[in-house]
Amino acid sequence: MTSDPDLPLRIGVIGGGRCSAEEASLAEAVGRRIAEAGAVVVSGGLGGVMEAAARGARGAGGLTVGILPGTEARDANPWIRVPLPTGMGEGRNILVVRAAEAIVAVGGEWGTLSEIALARKIGAPVIALGEPPVAGLDLEVASTADGAVEWALARARERRPGQRGLRGR
Repeated sequence: MTSDPDLPLRIGVIGGGRCSAEEASLAEAVGRRIAEAGAVVVSGGLGGVMEAAARGARGAGGLTVGILPGTEARDANPWIRVPLPTGMGEGRNILVVRAAEAIVAVGGEWGTLSEIALARKIGAPVIALGEPPVAGLDLEVASTADGAVEWALARARERRPGQRGLRGR
């Protein structure tokens, strides 16, 4: 945990590298709401849900961090402001969930499921927006982007006892 109260909260947005138009719309709204709250969007930095969330955040003037599986920063989607190439392939999923103080999952498949599992294993809070990638995960579930982001921001604040974690709050 950080000791600087002026550092923004870091909210992970995870989901498929390919997604439906509905999932993209939800992810974009999540990214926008995270940025409006003064928090940073952390993702895997590629396409689909990751790109939509980054697009929403950047459209609202927010900061986006992409933790990439490959070794080239240029592989990041165009909305990522801080690309971090890892050369770790899917192993970078642990870095995505470790870097985030709370996580919003939008759809997804096996990669998203691995991130959810890793987050739960390390005690990071996770909420699914809409249907989780697999039933029976005992996850918090939100029906709206605003609801998912408010939950994630609250959990991230709880992980920083005695700190406000958001500018202007």
